[in-house]
Amino acid sequence: MAFVAFGSQAPTKDQNPRKGGRVALWLLLPGLFYLALFFITPLISLIITSLKQPSLSGGIGRYDLGIEFGNYAYAITQYAPQIFRSFSFALLATVLALVISYPIAYFIAVRARDRPLLKGILLTLVVAPFFISFLLRTFAWKQIFSNDSLIVNLLKDVGIFGSDSYIIGTNFAVVFGLVYNFIPFMTLPIYANLDRLDLRLVEAGSDLYASPARTFRKITFPLSMPGIISGTLLTFIPISGDYVVASRDFLGGPDTAMIGNVVEANFLRIQDYPTASALSVMLMATIVILVSAYVKRSGTDDLL
Repeated sequence: MAFVAFGSQAPTKDQNPRKGGRVALWLLLPGLFYLALFFITPLISLIITSLKQPSLSGGIGRYDLGIEFGNYAYAITQYAPQIFRSFSFALLATVLALVISYPIAYFIAVRARDRPLLKGILLTLVVAPFFISFLLRTFAWKQIFSNDSLIVNLLKDVGIFGSDSYIIGTNFAVVFGLVYNFIPFMTLPIYANLDRLDLRLVEAGSDLYASPARTFRKITFPLSMPGIISGTLLTFIPISGDYVVASRDFLGGPDTAMIGNVVEANFLRIQDYPTASALSVMLMATIVILVSAYVKRSGTDDLL
């Protein structure tokens, strides 16, 4: 007679770990195929293009396979101002978006928690810009800030602007457009995090005679850090590569070009594909390094 140890159970056919592993693999295959086709393959192609060298046959836009790391050095030296400007604009716009979005998210999630109608209206207003094209929203601000607009004329009438002053094509216009377009990406993650906040913790801080400011600093803000991290990542990353807002066709000018504008010009007009690819690869690598350091420094992996 066979004896089975207490608490043990003979494995059944359905509990075979190898079978479970095969099922998991088959379930992962579509996603892995998608990543390989639409992410890994273009990335490899981009890296290969960034190492190409001018074709011996000559001609604009003609390049041969090679290992030309000088393309990266050329891209850095040639477009250093645009690289610095891109990350400066992205950092400034992200900070401004956080300063604006946090009070909005806090009010919706905490103050309007017991008023569903008000909460729904405010959330609708936050996501309402998504119902309009990014290009149309940016073009609308171009019209609002145009040289003959009501705002510019009013600033000239009150003496703040001179007769030859303007807004379009300035750093202010570009940063303003970036903040405006990406505020929802900052607000929604913070709101989602604050909406799960246990208000009893805040009440406990008040019961222990902590001031509202101290309660916010010691309880509310630390508990909302996952939302802040998610929001800053969702804002900083796309802003760094944005090329619409800073374009001359919208809110930008000759002195406001960002990396995205340079990449677009090199790909579509100049046809300097290696330099454009090198800039794209460096942009991705820099963002990965900065984001990894930021997440590690923040001390939390609980991202939304």
